[in-house]
Amino acid sequence: MHSQPGVAVRRVVREMPPGVHLVLVGATGMIGGCALELALAHPGVARVTSIGRRASGVVHARLREVLHADFGDCAPLERELRGVDVALYCLGVYTGAQSDEEFRRVTVDLTAEFARALCASSPKAAFCLLSAEGADLSEQSRIPFRRYKGMAENALLRSGLARVHLFRPGYIYPVVPRVEPNVLYRVLRRIYPFARRIWPGVGIPSTDVARAMLAVGLDGSLAGDGPAIERAAIRRIARS
Repeated sequence: MHSQPGVAVRRVVREMPPGVHLVLVGATGMIGGCALELALAHPGVARVTSIGRRASGVVHARLREVLHADFGDCAPLERELRGVDVALYCLGVYTGAQSDEEFRRVTVDLTAEFARALCASSPKAAFCLLSAEGADLSEQSRIPFRRYKGMAENALLRSGLARVHLFRPGYIYPVVPRVEPNVLYRVLRRIYPFARRIWPGVGIPSTDVARAMLAVGLDGSLAGDGPAIERAAIRRIARS
């Protein structure tokens, strides 16, 4: 496998045994909500711990919800993170919705801090990050979005976790109706059903992204050789 110079990557590809403890961050978001539903329906997932700033509203016998206000300090979560097999990390903000400083903090700093806490408690866990197409591992891009996503990915690759998977889906079509964050996303939502008839490879439904993240978290062999999983591979994994 290939990695950036100076980046240590440890990956152990293995199929998870029955009784998986899965942690989900961002269950109230578009992908996180889909992932939560899929994880609770999966027979191999024994329990799900959802960690977020607010409750998901989902009640299930195998679900435990932990409210945590400050992801800049995840030390209080280390006890909750003991014995975790898989973490699906879907926390993020949209470009333009926050200041550049806040976008960087949420994208890079909070991700790195959660990974640190997870590694301290469950170093053998698999970490699946909802990243973005165009993430720049060189961290030199003039586009802040790509630069910060690359910084977040590098932080995970250096975290020491047993498996790290970086999902780069491109445009995600929200299958479940929602309030779009800006005009661009409202336009994309309207034209996507027509555009995909002409370009079948454009974009990817939110359910496919969530399904692929869960599948790879449970079975790392689905990811292929490298940590980055691009749009075509996400679609293939989701539908296999």
